[in-house]
Amino acid sequence: MLIIVDVQHDFCEGGALGVEGGSAVAVRIAEHVRAHGDGYDRILATQDWHRADTDNGGHFAVPPAEPDFVDTWPVHCVQDTHGAALHPEIAALEDRIEIVRKGDGIPSYSALEGTVVGTGQGVQELIEAGDWERIDVVGLAFDFCVRATALGSARAGAPVRVLRDLTASVHPDDDEQLISELTAAGVEITAG
Repeated sequence: MLIIVDVQHDFCEGGALGVEGGSAVAVRIAEHVRAHGDGYDRILATQDWHRADTDNGGHFAVPPAEPDFVDTWPVHCVQDTHGAALHPEIAALEDRIEIVRKGDGIPSYSALEGTVVGTGQGVQELIEAGDWERIDVVGLAFDFCVRATALGSARAGAPVRVLRDLTASVHPDDDEQLISELTAAGVEITAG
């Protein structure tokens, strides 16, 4: 299984919470899916899908408060907005991916907190029930939602690999510490 995490307009350059290199990551992920997609039995693409009528459980910093970029964030990925839409490179894979939405009114980092659009299947249950040879995790951002998805998948008993070249970080200076954390949890880190 491949999980593409939150490659949305708001997490790419020019978005409300743009990660440097996010658009390049989108291009590399699309190339990876075109080259290797047939090797995955399922490809999930997550979307942060926050509500406009709430701070989403404290996830959005409400003015005059400023976001701390650890627990609170600028308003981003509001349902049915351009910012919440998948990056065009990922959207172009629509015939190969299943959409997963997470964060409806709550903070949500891991794909395991989401449900598959159209079926309502929970990703946590999907991963726990699967006999997965391996789960590859890619997307944005390495130090938040990719991290949470990889750790959650490993805790659910799946062999997990993060394809590092297909990610980008909010706080890249902390990447070495994060890699050590993931490796200690049994997550394999590979170039991709």
